Amino acid sequence: MYVLMAEGEDIKKFGMGSTHTTIYFPEVRAFHIALPPLNEQREIVARIKASLARANRVEAETVRARALLDRLESAILAKAFRGELVPQDPNDEPASVLLARIRVERAAAPKPKRGHRAAAGA
Repeated sequence: MYVLMAEGEDIKKFGMGSTHTTIYFPEVRAFHIALPPLNEQREIVARIKASLARANRVEAETVRARALLDRLESAILAKAFRGELVPQDPNDEPASVLLARIRVERAAAPKPKRGHRAAAGA
């Protein structure tokens, strides 16, 4: 199975048919696959399975880490909104006062004029 999988796209050149590509038995019989001794084949398969198992474990750890990062991100944002990330200076103005000042400044600022621009070359 792994030999055929390793051939990838190259094995498709043996296929025939326009609707359903098939590799017919005479072509399969003509395949020449150099096989190592059976004990070496078993070792190769064992190593492949171990590598795939490691890859699956890494993938699972990545999924768990991503979930932890999402939770951490939410926790940091919550702490930030509560003002718990850095020591607070009691002399700083409260956020409510800052927001009110920004609203007043925005309301007092002149509104930009919106007009239609003449099309170039028209």
